[in-house]
Amino acid sequence: PQGVVAVARQFPTSVRDVFAAGPRLVAICEEVRDPGNLGTIIRAADAAGADAVVLTGRTVDPYNPKVVRATTGSLFHVPVSLGGELADVAAAARAAGLRVVAADVKGEDLLAARAAGDLARPTAWLFGNEARGLTAEALVLADGALRLPIYGRAESLNLATAASVCLYESAFALRS
Repeated sequence: PQGVVAVARQFPTSVRDVFAAGPRLVAICEEVRDPGNLGTIIRAADAAGADAVVLTGRTVDPYNPKVVRATTGSLFHVPVSLGGELADVAAAARAAGLRVVAADVKGEDLLAARAAGDLARPTAWLFGNEARGLTAEALVLADGALRLPIYGRAESLNLATAASVCLYESAFALRS
């Protein structure tokens, strides 16, 4: 501890305001439970130039001390919305012109989507729970699903690592 205490009012952004602002890149977190993962996703979203992070389901509180620490200040740079229902958030994203793309191990190959130019469209990435991924009910709310290829022998990637790659792939495509 640094020996400094502060009391501050929280000002989360509403889902309506997130999508009314005309975003091109948004991270949606559905039931992300690990504070370190959520903080890292917020930090990666900020670094990739995402317009917002939307928290749905039983996602961990973004003001949890471990989340705040993991964002290394990005919590103050990128709008964060919390408490929305996933179905409503997906509908709002679509209404704002974004394609909702689930990050899922059973999805299509991310590299094929990159080659087809699919990532150059405004995108709302949907990330699920660390252990279970996205439920079948959540997956049907997405317009499609993409998976990261794994070339080595690793079984999977950490959620925050996978989210970072997905957000940056979209950021690169949107800026090229």
